[in-house]
Amino acid sequence: MEARIRIGIVDDHPLLRQGVAAALKRIGDFQVVEQGACSEDAVDIALRLQPDVLLMDVNMPGDCFAAVRRITAEATGVRVLMLTVSESEDDAYAALEAGAQGYVLKGVSGPELVQAIRTVAGGESFITPAFASRLLGRMRHRQDMERHRIELTHREEQIIREVANGLTNREVADKLNLSEKTVKYYMTNVMQKLHARNRVEAVTALRRQWDEDHEQMLEMQGKAR
Repeated sequence: MEARIRIGIVDDHPLLRQGVAAALKRIGDFQVVEQGACSEDAVDIALRLQPDVLLMDVNMPGDCFAAVRRITAEATGVRVLMLTVSESEDDAYAALEAGAQGYVLKGVSGPELVQAIRTVAGGESFITPAFASRLLGRMRHRQDMERHRIELTHREEQIIREVANGLTNREVADKLNLSEKTVKYYMTNVMQKLHARNRVEAVTALRRQWDEDHEQMLEMQGKAR
């Protein structure tokens, strides 16, 4: 007799959770071992029952990503598959970085959910295909941005920021206790690195980079919360 895939389901919406459980129970080699409604339940089910696959929602009471990290660390045989309505790329990245092996949207068809569970139970990763394309596109965009990122020295960054605030070379020199000749030297270096023809092009190019850095910082702060 073929070994059954033991499944835990954790979602704070009872009707949806019970509906998924009922559908999976009809699959011959699937066994739903337990259900829960919060992150704490997910950890309990993983540690106590050691299911092969644990379906978890992203948005439910408790810290979902912390729960995934703990399950990954303490219940190494349990493979976490996120089943969620969240199409947030940040949620997907956070879940996968925490150790989840799959990310499936709740609009998925029954056969596709079964395929996802079988895939994850077999030790492979599964992401809803259309959503995976979006994640891959964003990842490539980030990689492109990193390749084109301009690295400035501390002094170059200091000077171009003052120029961006509208100061002339003379005013920058006075503010930083430098000679005007030194400021011009650093500005020449900055424009060469940026392939900029003038100060306006240099500031415009760097403002885009500063905006991207600010967005990434806000993303990191959001994940930390």
